[in-house]
Amino acid sequence: MKIGILSLQGGVAEHIKHIKALNSIAIEVRKIEDLEGIDGLILPGGESTAIGKILLERDMLEPLRNKIEAGLPTWGTCAGMILLARELDEDTVSYLRVIDIKVKRNAYGRQINSFNTMEIIKEVSSEPIQLIFIRAPFITSVGEGVRIIHKVKDNIVAAVQNNILVSSFHPELTDNLEFHKYFLNMCTS
Repeated sequence: MKIGILSLQGGVAEHIKHIKALNSIAIEVRKIEDLEGIDGLILPGGESTAIGKILLERDMLEPLRNKIEAGLPTWGTCAGMILLARELDEDTVSYLRVIDIKVKRNAYGRQINSFNTMEIIKEVSSEPIQLIFIRAPFITSVGEGVRIIHKVKDNIVAAVQNNILVSSFHPELTDNLEFHKYFLNMCTS
């Protein structure tokens, strides 16, 4: 299986490591042509504004949106979730607008307020998974067809709509592969 990782900025290497550990091929996506022949796409954490600007500069926004809307399994972690969201709290700029969620950026505060917790996400694993939140967003509202798969402190931190998975936290920063396995299963469905 070939999984693309949007490689413009952010936690690219960590996702590549996890994809390879699951015996799949990781493809670094830097231009539209790199999207050809992939079975899924990960939009990593990083700086959503910087990634969004690069997508615009490279004229990748519309072709990427079209691929996702056509059914390409896509997972956005942290900044990736912001890029995929239909709407952002207190912000008029949104990017791909492909999942019917509203997201609050830096919802848990600044870098100093970053935290991690051990949680069981029943849909992903029966064992606790470490969830790492770094200047993390969370989902403030979901539209019809969006399935919430986890909350932390009553805040929505993971959801799925059709072929799109989003998470506020960074599974790629742990040694646990369960969330990546979950996404790979989405790519084979």
